[in-house]
Amino acid sequence: MGDIAIRGLHHAAYRCRDSEETRAFYEDFLGLRLANAFEIKQTMTGRDTGVLHSFYEMGDGSFMAFFETPGSYFDFKEQHDFDLHIALEVDMDTLKDMFARGKCSGFETRGIADHGFIHSIYFRDPNGYVVELTAKTADSYAIDYNAARSSLDTWQNTKQA
Repeated sequence: MGDIAIRGLHHAAYRCRDSEETRAFYEDFLGLRLANAFEIKQTMTGRDTGVLHSFYEMGDGSFMAFFETPGSYFDFKEQHDFDLHIALEVDMDTLKDMFARGKCSGFETRGIADHGFIHSIYFRDPNGYVVELTAKTADSYAIDYNAARSSLDTWQNTKQA
């Protein structure tokens, strides 16, 4: 496989129920700064719309983004951890601090889970999405691409249909 042309994540975008409620979680609780917000009044196909698109900056310059579309049906359902979640990296001290802060905040807070190469905590945001904070361990830096491929191949050959 050749060089990877993708430089990194610019933003991950999700729908939100309410932009202010979402801002309170991502900016006030998680500490991601509101970096941009703009109204989209017309789609690229010329259809009139009314959407607010907001962006929250992370420490590496990438963003979490949200679309609020009042009056437009969207099935906001609680996501199972295995269905959809986003993991944001922090250091171990921050992980422990955020775990305690989460427990005191009233937000659903779970963890600390030891996954071997990372430790993780989990929150549920006001839209029902699972947000994972993760801290690398010493094992995080020992990437074994061959073992990863072997695990995938074994799974493919042995999984239940």
